[in-house]
Formats: sequence, C-alpha cells, structure tokens
Amino acid sequence: MAAPKRIGIFVEFNYEDLELWYPYLRFREEGMNTFTIGPEEGKVYKSKNNYPCKADVGIDSVTVEELDALIIPGGFAPDYWRRDKRFVNLVKDMYTSGKPVASICHGAWMFCSAKILQGKRVTCFCAVKDDVENAGAIYEDSPVVVDGNLITSRVPTDLPDFCKAILKQLQ
Repeated sequence: MAAPKRIGIFVEFNYEDLELWYPYLRFREEGMNTFTIGPEEGKVYKSKNNYPCKADVGIDSVTVEELDALIIPGGFAPDYWRRDKRFVNLVKDMYTSGKPVASICHGAWMFCSAKILQGKRVTCFCAVKDDVENAGAIYEDSPVVVDGNLITSRVPTDLPDFCKAILKQLQ
C-alpha cells in the first residue's frame, strides 16, 4: 500500500479562511496527509475573519522531498510570505521539482516573487492581475488554470475546480 500523499498548506496571519480550510479538509477526505506550514511551528495564526489555525510545522523544517504538493491560500498572508525568502525558495523549489504547486486569490504573488511566471498561463484575484502580467504571465479569467505543475484559481467559489485540478495531478 502506498503512503498517503503529503500536502503542505501555507498559513500566516490574515489568511483567507476558506482557501486554507477547504483544501485542508477536502484532501483529508481523500486519505491524504494535509498539514499547515507557518513561519513558526506551533504558533496560532488568525485568518482575515479571526479564525485560528495552528502551524503544524515551521518553514525551516520542510523540504521539497517531504511534499507531494504545496497549496498557497490567499487573503493578505501572501504579502508576508513573499517577503520571507524561506517561503519564496520553497515555492521555487517545488516548481522546479515538477510537483504540483497551487495558488488561489492573492497566492499568485508568491509565483511573482519566485520569478517562475514567464510565459505561464495563470489566473488569480483581479487585483493581482497586473502583478502576474508584469511578472511575465498570461492572465486568464477562469475558475482554474493549469499550466504544467502550476495550478491557479481566483476566489473561494472556485475551490471545487481548484481542488479537482490538484487531485488530478496527484493521481
């Protein structure tokens, strides 16, 4: 029997509630091991709506080899992650490894900061559109866009399509 897939999900202050919790629980339903990755292991981070989430592991203890996929939720949290080279480097290394790396909403900022968007098709929250285009991406206004191992979505109502695209790459 194969070991369960391991999916890391970033967490930080002001994350978007649904964009973290929906995939966290959805992939657990599939028998996968989902866990949160924060700046500090064990620290509790509150969402935009004040919902708490404890970081299961700290960013310093995560390697690409331990992950089968990485999910970057939106909200205002990506603005913190993009300033931290540890998070940016994990995103870049996941992309380079060919493993699925998925962002929703403002999470696409991480792809800009990792400098991996040149010529890639992506979607994101409308306020981030200029940023992804300036980073060299081709923006599409669609519920989900898959370009190689990059998976992107716009808003919480896109989560069913977002999760289906991630599952497809993990099978």
